[in-house]
Amino acid sequence: MTLTVESEPTLRTISGRRLRDLVLDRTGDSSLAHEVDVVSQVLPFKVSSYVVEELIDWGQAPEDAMYRLLFPHRDMLPPEDFAAVEQAMREQDRAGLRATVDGIRDRLNPHPGDQLALNVPQSEDTDGWGLQHKYHETLLVFPRQGQTCHSYCGYCFRWAQFVDRSDLRLAVSGPEVMTQHLLRHPEVTDVLLTGGDPLVMRTELIEQYLRPLLRPEHEHVQTVRIGTKAVSFWPHRVLAGQQAEDLLTLLSQLVDAGKHVALMLHLSHPAELATDAARRALRRLADTGAVLRSQAPVVRHVNDDPDVWARLWKDQVRNGIVPYYMFVERDTGARRYFGLPLARALEIYRGAVKGLSGLGRSARGPVMSASPGKVAIDGVVQLHQGPAFALRFLQHRDPELVGRPFHAVFDPVAQWWDELRPYSEHDREFFAGAAR
Repeated sequence: MTLTVESEPTLRTISGRRLRDLVLDRTGDSSLAHEVDVVSQVLPFKVSSYVVEELIDWGQAPEDAMYRLLFPHRDMLPPEDFAAVEQAMREQDRAGLRATVDGIRDRLNPHPGDQLALNVPQSEDTDGWGLQHKYHETLLVFPRQGQTCHSYCGYCFRWAQFVDRSDLRLAVSGPEVMTQHLLRHPEVTDVLLTGGDPLVMRTELIEQYLRPLLRPEHEHVQTVRIGTKAVSFWPHRVLAGQQAEDLLTLLSQLVDAGKHVALMLHLSHPAELATDAARRALRRLADTGAVLRSQAPVVRHVNDDPDVWARLWKDQVRNGIVPYYMFVERDTGARRYFGLPLARALEIYRGAVKGLSGLGRSARGPVMSASPGKVAIDGVVQLHQGPAFALRFLQHRDPELVGRPFHAVFDPVAQWWDELRPYSEHDREFFAGAAR
């Protein structure tokens, strides 16, 4: 009997002026459409046809959480920057608009956490541009063909990958850059394909990066991770067509060969798991033997509510996903719009987990992925000199600092690592160094 492969629906993406026209058509609000036009000159925005039809409640826009996640809002830019872009557009000054936009982008901290200065391999024979080796055991790989997504989240700290500036974009030219680095670094046990979204790539391209990890010389690589939002933004990537079948076969073969395969799913809101297509995609991925894990930042306007996170984590467990990280919005891009005080992020995390079973409490948070490492905020404690944040590093450039508790002076408005101060002399070693 011949197996018939279900045909894949056509993916359509909407960006640029068409995104403005979409908002005007669906909401009838010309001011919203104008905001889209202005803000998208600076920050990248794109939505898939699936998102438009399945995930946005247009009757609630712009207050709908998924609309807030995916569409521009004027408050994503400082008022003076919004006005400057608006003026350059009004004057039809292309050179002036480009200069204005580039200046704003540079001020938005396009590569936070010293990614370029400290994470990219610098002292090797091959060009490491497109690799990041921040932690001893983990290598991040940015395949050139995967530096886009089916849709763009407005909060994404990798926004600089998607704008029209090659000097901001990390990308390896091919898998040999990765394999040569792995030969020189047998301490690497985990390889993470990231972007962008690697699942925008055709399966034969993904295979070029993953198949070499089965060679004897790369036996030290035990875990293969793929960061993706495809289940939310284009679940048909694993539901239909020969590309989907080939991808699932590849994942199964990696598992059968003894690799731990983890799909790192970026899930920000329960709406992303509410469709039949998303749930079917999750089942197909789980059937390969891969482990499904979830992560996302807690952000204003989208999921800054303990009940939203509790529902999200319950839905994830129900669908076979292991809650992994609640991140803090990084100090880049549209942080002024999405960012929250660390104290509020902690309240949201604690409010969410208190109603969950142990399976839902596997999520660690809130966590800052800062220059020195991943910093977990465990709580607020009363010490002899006043309140303090209780902190610990889940990862650090120096493994000796991992897991050791330390404290920072409590600051009710601080949103990021470099706004914190050591509580005592004992805590200073955790804040030492210029790279923060």
